[in-house]
Amino acid sequence: MPLFLAACTKTGAVLESVTPAGPDPYYVAMYGAKPEEQFPLPATDIRKVEERFFRQQVDYHRSEPAGTIVIDTANRFLYLVQEGGKAMRYGIGVGKAGLEFEGTARVARKAQWPRWTPTQSMIAREPDRYAQYAGGMEPGLTNPLGPRALYLFQGNQDTLYRIHGTSEPWSIGLAVSSGCIRLFNQDIIDLYNRIPVDTVVVVLQNEPLMYPQRQVPEWVARQINPRQPAVQPASEAASLPQGQAGAAQPRRPAMDI
Repeated sequence: MPLFLAACTKTGAVLESVTPAGPDPYYVAMYGAKPEEQFPLPATDIRKVEERFFRQQVDYHRSEPAGTIVIDTANRFLYLVQEGGKAMRYGIGVGKAGLEFEGTARVARKAQWPRWTPTQSMIAREPDRYAQYAGGMEPGLTNPLGPRALYLFQGNQDTLYRIHGTSEPWSIGLAVSSGCIRLFNQDIIDLYNRIPVDTVVVVLQNEPLMYPQRQVPEWVARQINPRQPAVQPASEAASLPQGQAGAAQPRRPAMDI
């Protein structure tokens, strides 16, 4: 018996030693710092984002030609269609404006380190927060558009739909209360470098869900609204002692950012 117990203990130690801690080093390097940028970008903390939202080449079975951007808002993915039935897939966060547009547009403008101006409705809703930026917010690490932005038009008409970076990487994979389509800062730089002006963009709404939707993590809920009790995702609530589980999350959680 002592020998058997010793063997179990030793085996357990070996298993524990080979268990990876944190994200794959491949992705850690992908989202590493970019000191050469106009505003040097720090590494993105990807520890709280599911791996499916990291940039990766995937099989692609729709009929759009290579070079097309396809945005699947329901599943929180942006695809850059490639040759040979492949696509580069990026995880996205979808803002309110991103959930209100559907159809085909084109990238009429590309901007590096763009200025950001809140809409009149945002200023009216939260003047204390947004009125100071009515004339535009200077580019930089705290600018909501991040290091790059793509501006979508239909013909010569601005759709006000943007694909951009984000200063809040935890929001990738979530539906958020403002903005359009946000990518990790390293991902929007990658996409920006791959596409020309006049790239066709197809925005899809209400596609069949490929995965359970990502829920707002507890630590994010506390950060967004510290006065409200945090709401636990069902998978986390099931592991809590009786009486501590929160109510179920809505299908497309919205947050005030």
